[in-house]
Formats: sequence, C-alpha cells, structure tokens
Amino acid sequence: MSPRTLRTARFPLILLVILALSGCVTATAPAPSLPPGGTAPYPADPTLPVDPTTGQAQQPIGVSIAQRAQSAMESMVMGAVLGSSLGPLGMAAGAGVMLIYGALTGNVPFQGQGGMGPYDPVGGGAEAQREAALEREIESEIARGDSLESEIEEELARQEELLHQIDQQEQVQKSAAAAIAPTLSDEELAAQLDPRAAPKTPKDRDLPRAIFEEEEAVIEKGEWGNQRKLTTIKRSLDADRDGEPEQVRYFDPKTGLIIRKVVDRDYDGKPDTWSVYQDGKVVSRTLDTNADGKPDIWETYSGSRMTSRQIDRDNDGVKDAFYIYRGTSLVEEKHDVNNDGKIDLIVIYKNRKRVSTAEDIDKDGAMDYWTEYDVVGEKEVISRIEKDTNSDGIRDVFESYSTGNGRPELAKREEDKDGDGEVDIISIYENGRLVRREINDPNLVPL
Repeated sequence: MSPRTLRTARFPLILLVILALSGCVTATAPAPSLPPGGTAPYPADPTLPVDPTTGQAQQPIGVSIAQRAQSAMESMVMGAVLGSSLGPLGMAAGAGVMLIYGALTGNVPFQGQGGMGPYDPVGGGAEAQREAALEREIESEIARGDSLESEIEEELARQEELLHQIDQQEQVQKSAAAAIAPTLSDEELAAQLDPRAAPKTPKDRDLPRAIFEEEEAVIEKGEWGNQRKLTTIKRSLDADRDGEPEQVRYFDPKTGLIIRKVVDRDYDGKPDTWSVYQDGKVVSRTLDTNADGKPDIWETYSGSRMTSRQIDRDNDGVKDAFYIYRGTSLVEEKHDVNNDGKIDLIVIYKNRKRVSTAEDIDKDGAMDYWTEYDVVGEKEVISRIEKDTNSDGIRDVFESYSTGNGRPELAKREEDKDGDGEVDIISIYENGRLVRREINDPNLVPL
C-alpha cells in the first residue's frame, strides 16, 4: 500500500475514534448539589453568568453525541470543499482537520455556535419569571387600555352634553330672532329690493304671553312726551336668558292694546329700536343702526305703509336725508350733501320713476340747476335742463333735449343774457350740432 493510500485510509479510523471519545461526554452538565441547608448559593464561578433574580450561577447545558456527530460530518464536508483547491491530498487533509474540529467542539466552522446551547437557570426559574413578568406586563397594558377607554367614554359624554347645551342655546336664539325679526313675505322682500317702494308698516308676531315676564310700569310725565303720568302693563322677553331683555312691550291696561315697544335687535344689551303705536298699529319708529347709542333713522307710518323716513347718514346727530312716500311709492327725496344743514338736492318721482331734480351746485343755499326727465321704456332720459348761471335767483339758461332714441340729444338752447326774464338768444341743434342761432336783443347783434 502506498503512503498516500495509507494516509487516506486512516480517516475512517480517526472518525470512529472521535465518535467513541465523544460518547464519554455527557449530554448535559450534572447539576451541582446545594450546600447544607439548601439556601446558600452555588460557589461563585467568574466564568459563569449569574441569574439576577436568584443570585445563583447558571450552568451550561452540554452537547449531545448526535450533535457532535452531525457537526463533525458537516465540518468534514466543508473542509473537503475548502481543501479541494489543493488537489486530492488537500481535500483529504481539509476534511480530516475539519472533522476533528467539529467532533471536539460541536460547531461547524463559519456557522456560529452549534452544540453549546445557551445558559439555562437552575431549575428553569428564570424562564418562569420571564413568563410571569410578561403576564404582568400584559395585564398592565389591559388595565391601561381599560382606563383609556373609560376616559374616552367620559370625553364623549362631555362632548354630547356640550352639543346638547349648544343646541338648546341655538333654539333659544332662534326663538328670540323669530320674535324680534319676523320672516318677510315675498311681497315684503320684493318691496325692500325696490328702494322706491313704500315699506309696509311693521307687524308684531302674536307670541304666547307665557314667554314674557309681566309687571306694572309707571311712565312719568314727559318721559315719552306724555302730558300726564301713565300706568302701563310691561311685558319683557329675555330670549337668551342673559338678564337683558331683547324686547319690552307696553300695553294700555284699559284697552289691552300695545302703545310702545323697545327692542334690542343685535343682542348687545342696549335698546336700538323704539316704536310708538296708536290703536295697536305702529305710527312711528326710531332706530339706532350703528349701536352708538344715538338714533340715526326716524320713520312714520299711516295705515299699512311708511309715509316718511329721515336719516342721519354720517352719524353726527343731524338729519341729512329725507324721504316722502305716498301710497305704495316714494314721491320725493331731499338731501343735505355737504352736511351744512341746508337741502342741496331734491328728487321728485312719479310712478316710481324720476321726473325732476333740483340742485344747489355752488352750495350757497339756493337751487341753481333743474333737470326734467322723460321715461323711454324703463329708462329715465333727460328732457330739459334749466340753470341760474350767475346765482341771482333767476333762471337764465334753458336747454331742451330730444329723447326719442332713448338718449338725450340737445335740440334747443335759450339764454337770457341780461337777466330781465326774456330770452335773448336761441340756438337750434340737429344731431347734437348747431344749425341756426336767433338773437332777439339788438344790443347783442355785432356791428
């Protein structure tokens, strides 16, 4: 037999020897006995880990014969593969070395620890403690979840109560709004959209007396402009329950008819509308529309319609716009444009169409510009203009316009140059252009 063959034949024998030796190694290390008394810990071994719960050293678990044999075979295969690059001799040497390594250590090279298992506490106590700790943690999470669920339910209940309170408050406010500002009918809304329609007389909704607080009230002489002391029935409505009534009605105790009403329309705790009644119907009303505590609109009514309205537009305490209504329509409006206390614009209407205006152009307190209108279709078209050009109170320019095509075109211009009330010059126009001029005063004819 050649030396090479001899060397190769030795490996099965070496494997058998290793397996026989491995059988002498026990599968697990024997557990050491406790010292007398059974309570003292094992002798300290710095190479062994200590169980933090018991203070005792943990014993390693041995590797079984089967595990060693498996590791040896896997190591031998790996050694043969690694040594194959050196030929048959290298393959045999690698297989042999790795086989011995795997059989002795129970590990396969390059695959981490094989046969040597993790440390296990004596008697398995650490595992039981870990399971107990895990159970306690689970129970704690369940308890925390129950607490969170309870908090969520409490928050939902609080939100539900809050929504209920908001809903109640909205219902109260809607009731108050309905009592104070009744819904307009289509006719009333259309009338409001037409600024030249006479507004209807305000009407009070018939509300149940149970929502009012009732008491007797004495009105001293002069408080309402009355000539004597009045005894009335006062009914107050505090719809939003803030302690400030939004509406107070005063009734004549003899007739039972309403005679006065005070309303807080914007719910700011201050009255802003005052109405006076006769025979149960509104005859006048005063309003504070900008909540500054001072009236800025004054209205009068007769029958079912407004008859006049006066407005302080710049809120300086002085009325500067005046409207007159007749029947269902606006017939006249006057304005103090520069707020000097003098009227400087008057507009006259017929059938809700503008028919004439008068203006004080130079704001000297006297009208000096007058305009008349024709109605062509639905349009108001200028038909005549008269002027006082020298502010002497006498009109001295007269312009006539053609309105047939729906827009004004100057047709004739007349002038009184000397202020005697007689026309001195007449100018004729066609299509807006001068075509002829007549001079009636010889003094104006050039030499």
